[in-house]
Amino acid sequence: MAPRKAFALLISLGLASPVSAQDKPLTLLETGLQVQGWEGVGRIDIGRSGYCTGALISEKLVLTAAHCLFDKTTGARASDQDLTFRAGFRNGRAAAEGRVLRSVVHPRYHPDAGTQIDNVSHDLALLELTHPIRTMGVTPFAIYSEPQSGDTVGVVSYARGRLQAPSLQERCEVLQRDPTGVLMMSCSVDFGASGAPVFGMSQGRPHIVSVVSAMGTGHIGGTARPVSLGVSLGPRLATLRAALDAGDQRFIQAPTAGASEPRVMSTGGGARFLRP
Repeated sequence: MAPRKAFALLISLGLASPVSAQDKPLTLLETGLQVQGWEGVGRIDIGRSGYCTGALISEKLVLTAAHCLFDKTTGARASDQDLTFRAGFRNGRAAAEGRVLRSVVHPRYHPDAGTQIDNVSHDLALLELTHPIRTMGVTPFAIYSEPQSGDTVGVVSYARGRLQAPSLQERCEVLQRDPTGVLMMSCSVDFGASGAPVFGMSQGRPHIVSVVSAMGTGHIGGTARPVSLGVSLGPRLATLRAALDAGDQRFIQAPTAGASEPRVMSTGGGARFLRP
């Protein structure tokens, strides 16, 4: 997202091999043909200057990262009325737009805890739109099983320098999976990609398996490489859905301050992460 609050944490990596040479470069989806099938990914505009990436998982629900909803300077929760989801936004036009009625974040996400691994593992939010999006071609994505180390994934995101159209990285790799479910990936992200959906493929169709939470550089196999962190879904997403359905104020209101101690993923070289 636009720099809203930058945190850093030293995280260790113990990978013996370099990032997969099979990773594909980013492709800007500028034409109607290129963006076809990805219209359910959109840019989330936050007030007049903030932005993140999100994706439809139903006609009224947008999945994104929790940290997108907090101001970079004050840590205050963004007003739902200041959030707009622009599905398939490309060259100044969206395939569909939706204002936000309610937003929910996980109660174990703390805006002041930054990229501590326990915090990243709960960096999820749902936006409920005021009206369902039923525009032809804008199809919500299914949620599928969580990826494991070595799995091939892809990411569609908006980011700095490419805010006017989404970019697709068709193939990158899950390098490591933390016991908390945090994914270390070789996927390329930048400011604005927070909340971007991470896709797997099932029967030739994309499904969301994670959400981008942080970016950084890892010393992998003796070489400094860009890496990213993703949030596993599973029970965390189910909890958010249930809280939204029940109007649970523990989730809908901003979580209380207070951070836990940082955790490391493994031993070896170092990586420093920031909110993208």
